[in-house]
Amino acid sequence: MRAPLVVKRALDEPLLLLGAFGAILLATTTLVAMTMYAAAVSGAGVREAVRDAPHRQTSVTVTAQVDATTFPQYDRLVRDRLTETFGAPPDVTTSLRSDSYVMPGEDDEELPGLLRFGSHDGLDRHATLVAGRWPQAGEDTVEAAISEPAATATGFEAGEEFVTRARGDGHPVEVRVVGVFRLDDPLGERWAGEELLSRGVERGEYTTYGPLTVTPETFVAGFATRVRAVWAAEPGFGTLTAERLRPLAAAVGGLSRGLPAAGCVTCLTATELPALLTQLDSASLVTRSVLLISMLQLILLAGYALVLTARLLTDHRRMETALLRSRGAGTGRLVALAGGEALLIALPCAVVAPLLGPPLIALIGLLSGTSVRPEPDAGAYLVSFGVALAAAVLLALPAVAGGRRTYVQEQSARGRGLRRALIHGAGGDLALLAAAGLAIWQLQRYGGPVTATAAGGLGIDPLIITGPALALLAGGLLGLRLVPRVSRLAERVTARRAGLAPALGAWQVSRRPLRYAGPALLLTLAIAIGAISLATTATWQTSHRDQADHQAGADLRLRGPSEGPELGVLGRGTAFAALPGVTAASPAFRAQTEVGGESALLLALDAGRLPELLHLRPDLSARTVPQLAAALTGDRGGRLELPGRPRALTVRADARAAGPGRLVLSDALGVWHDLPLGELREGANTVELDLASLAGRSGTITYPLSVRGLAGAGDPRLTGLSADGGDVPVSGALGTARRPLPVVLTSGLAAALKLATGRSGEVRFSGLVVRIEVVGIVTSLPTSDAGQEAVLADWESLHAYELAAAQPSRPATEWWLATPDSAPARQVLRRNPQWDVTAVDRHELAAKLRDDPLAGALRGGLTLGFAAALGFAVLGFLVNAVAAARERRAEFAVLRALGTGLRQMAGLLATEQAFVIGLSLASGTGLAVAVGGLVVPRIVLSGQAAAVVPDVLFRFPWASVAVLLAVVTAVLAVIVAGLARRMWRGQSLEER
Repeated sequence: MRAPLVVKRALDEPLLLLGAFGAILLATTTLVAMTMYAAAVSGAGVREAVRDAPHRQTSVTVTAQVDATTFPQYDRLVRDRLTETFGAPPDVTTSLRSDSYVMPGEDDEELPGLLRFGSHDGLDRHATLVAGRWPQAGEDTVEAAISEPAATATGFEAGEEFVTRARGDGHPVEVRVVGVFRLDDPLGERWAGEELLSRGVERGEYTTYGPLTVTPETFVAGFATRVRAVWAAEPGFGTLTAERLRPLAAAVGGLSRGLPAAGCVTCLTATELPALLTQLDSASLVTRSVLLISMLQLILLAGYALVLTARLLTDHRRMETALLRSRGAGTGRLVALAGGEALLIALPCAVVAPLLGPPLIALIGLLSGTSVRPEPDAGAYLVSFGVALAAAVLLALPAVAGGRRTYVQEQSARGRGLRRALIHGAGGDLALLAAAGLAIWQLQRYGGPVTATAAGGLGIDPLIITGPALALLAGGLLGLRLVPRVSRLAERVTARRAGLAPALGAWQVSRRPLRYAGPALLLTLAIAIGAISLATTATWQTSHRDQADHQAGADLRLRGPSEGPELGVLGRGTAFAALPGVTAASPAFRAQTEVGGESALLLALDAGRLPELLHLRPDLSARTVPQLAAALTGDRGGRLELPGRPRALTVRADARAAGPGRLVLSDALGVWHDLPLGELREGANTVELDLASLAGRSGTITYPLSVRGLAGAGDPRLTGLSADGGDVPVSGALGTARRPLPVVLTSGLAAALKLATGRSGEVRFSGLVVRIEVVGIVTSLPTSDAGQEAVLADWESLHAYELAAAQPSRPATEWWLATPDSAPARQVLRRNPQWDVTAVDRHELAAKLRDDPLAGALRGGLTLGFAAALGFAVLGFLVNAVAAARERRAEFAVLRALGTGLRQMAGLLATEQAFVIGLSLASGTGLAVAVGGLVVPRIVLSGQAAAVVPDVLFRFPWASVAVLLAVVTAVLAVIVAGLARRMWRGQSLEER
């Protein structure tokens, strides 16, 4: 009997129940999709992050001293331990290097060239044969393959045979070169510890060539005499999940203790994998925390939408419920009817939602750039049924609570509109505001939703993640306090005008404000959540660009030795400045130093090129970069420019006492270099200097060259100079810096030194007492780490000041380049590994941060939350508007009978709904700005669950929000217009 009655009762009100069905289906589908998405994207993001991580971070390296006897034992032990650690056999490559052998024909030389033999299994997978074949074992003559750079340096060719002798005992080895190979990626991190293999030559006191690569069997049989063996393991991460990160990190970290304990006493383990896994665990925790914040906001919105729909259904059935109660229906029967009706709507949603989740996630993936494709599992159905049952309870609860009134009580209550909600009367909105304030205060204090736990790890703080949802609800409820006041004001204003529709609409809202307060709160929350999603996405994207600018400092920053055999000290800058697309270049000195007893990063750049090079966010400094550049240009000392393109110099100098001297030279790019003059004797000295070597083998010098000064123990003085045999006038050409050194300090360092902008003082600077003048203070200096103090100085002024103090010239540890497109320059650098340079690319960093898999997961989650918020807004407004209009059929019939036309009917509804829409859009936007400004900068964290550098700036995308508001307004206006037309036509039919 109950089931047919429930079904009949449900079919009697198809519109409201259809709205309830839509709300429950949207809630279950969205929350199930969010849950599936969070689980899938966490694992996929972790696997993608590991796959894209540098080789040095994902590999494990084990080294040991071995010989022909111990190598097989250690090899089995290492491989077994690695398999046990990772749960499956990793890809292990073993490399061995021999002792030194003498180059053929150089046995009698004092510093002969040296050869090394080596073995590297799997080399054929990472190299291509240029000539010949790969070596084989079993011959009396040792077969070997050699890299292309080593073959070029030694002159060895495929098919060549020679004899080499061990440098220790002179044991001869007959060698046949059977192949020449080229590494597929000689600059790859795989070869970070194999410089001889990637370059072919190592130059030091001795020049070493090789390695002559032989088979592992040949090496163990003939060359394994207390040599170093290296096992490099690359585990597979195809099934890695977020839950396995910390256990795997602990297992890998235990290898350093487990191998020696198992018998490999000389085994040493080196790996960055535990740190990477721990970092990814923190990153996935951050991702889950932000997605959880978004889920809680959606739960709040879905719950309120269901409560509102349930209230409408209960209001519509008040008289029916009262009649049933007056005819003997008890509370149990009414509860059964309401619960059965709710389950009849909710259970189909529970079944369908997990099936709709994957298509919804795929659609969101197209919009946000993510590509996860989860399938519904038992967990998805568990969440779906849990959400559906909770929704059914919310749907049935108002009917149960309101089922105690009699028919007479309902009649007397009908038409009486409460002017103040119960929650306001009890001060519930203020209590919610206090709770939200506490949560946001904690968020501000701890810096993010992920905090340290009592066990010393990281965890999600439940109070903090509920803070944004509580703040939105509290703000929305506080906004409802304005509804009665604004409605009364609107009523007084419209009552003085002649138009019927505005006055009647305003009077209707003023008479029953709480009827409109519910839809207004729903729309307010939806707009606020949608705007916060847009603001979070915009803030995250802006922060990625800011982080890339800060980490790189310039468009392209090149790090490496200040000189090398290929590019000399005055040849590197010429090659780098000539890279395609480069518009400005500056040598730089960047290193940790001591300033006034404080540890700080010293950065020296050419101030004249600073505006083109330095990417400093405007809010980090009170002065612009051009203003800082102009102020940084201090006393640069004197210079003696050398005519032409000299290759040799003749220096004539007088010294007051005997001692070493040096000539300080600079090129047109600003590189300073000290040329040693050797031991100068007291009195006149003449020294010949060769400048050709300063360019390197393939480098060129950027002319003109300039002499900057002469320094040494005997206080030498330059008396004469010849360039390529031609005399250069030297009288009065050189001077020294006299004024204080202008510097830019970070705020923390300035406070420690008790200096402000425009103030000067003497501080100990790199061990030297220097008088500095502070020309600017910045919150953080590009390329510095979080909390790291720093000082910026002009490259030329710093050198001139230190030359005056007889300090050696600082080398160019980096080169900063400006280029609108770094790709062509990077291609040239990749084709020249012999330049020995590492590039930090601002554009590449920005792309890496933007495409970070876990950051992409957040974009998808925010997009899903944004779409769901709009769905709830439109659905809730439609159901409420239609239900409110249907309850007033009699009123509309009277208006129609009095001659009210379609335009006036539309104006009446438009006035009523415009009040709801206008108040909601304004309140929602204001709430998004207020809550977003407090919350969003604190949830934009780095992958290490730490604050990013520089600090996050909240960005509210007004243009995007304006489009959102316009679209929502247009959709709601269409709903109101359609409703007005339908009600006007419906009343015409009833009149007939």
